[in-house]
Amino acid sequence: MQTMILRVVKCGECFTVKSEKSEDGVLNKRTLVLQELGGKYEPTYVVSVLGNLATVQFDEGDIVIATLRFQSREYNGQVFMDVVATELIKK
Repeated sequence: MQTMILRVVKCGECFTVKSEKSEDGVLNKRTLVLQELGGKYEPTYVVSVLGNLATVQFDEGDIVIATLRFQSREYNGQVFMDVVATELIKK
């Protein structure tokens, strides 16, 4: 896990997905595009936010402190990278 200060580039809509891990069988999810501070060409991350944290609305340009978990998985012979925000604090 890595904690960074990032800027919100885009905030997707909150929606629910089926999840066997949650108590009621559904889980809130939102996708954010976050960019490192600095310039126009700094690294950008597409991040999934889950649970109660996904219900928080972020605006373009908001500065956040995010703890990101990077993980990869294989599916049908292809490797995919997932980035999940485990903590997100709006400044």
